[in-house]
Amino acid sequence: MMQDFKELIKFLLGFSPWLLFLFISGHTLASLERAIIICFLVSFLLGFRDLCKGFILQWGTLFFFITCLITINLMKLVFVAENMGIVSNGFLASIVWVTILIRKPFTLQYARSDLPRERWDDPGVLKSCRFIAIVWALILTFSTLVSIFRVFRPHVYSSGFYFDISLATMLGGSIFTVLYKKYKRNQRLRQNKEVVK
Repeated sequence: MMQDFKELIKFLLGFSPWLLFLFISGHTLASLERAIIICFLVSFLLGFRDLCKGFILQWGTLFFFITCLITINLMKLVFVAENMGIVSNGFLASIVWVTILIRKPFTLQYARSDLPRERWDDPGVLKSCRFIAIVWALILTFSTLVSIFRVFRPHVYSSGFYFDISLATMLGGSIFTVLYKKYKRNQRLRQNKEVVK
């Protein structure tokens, strides 16, 4: 149980700039600008080790906040700020889809950091990482579609409803990842016991 909790926290740390952005971006341009600066610093400082390792998610996150610094904080492009829900969710979903399309699912980099080198190219590990990444891509695409719906139908639900959906998708994806990894680990242990018998 404690190992599952540690894995959940570790996985959430990879998304920490995005989660922080969700909580602190606020409803004004000034709060959004502050949030961009803070999240840029967090993505660089907390993600420095993963950036050095070439983690695609971390580099994509850093690129996103640099782009926001330029377009919103410096250029004051209000259109981008007004559609930040679509931009942020769409960008994050795109990062994940790209990692799947280039056959380097972002989850594989995290999995390899916990596995011995001889298991890095194990077909089961590759298949599981791809499956988890596809689930994440679908979850984030759903969040993007919800953000698009919000722009076209702004008065149907409260802003709190959309916040809850965004938070639920991030937490839900992380919990799914931990539970799926636990399921696959237990499955492998059962298979190893059967081979020993």
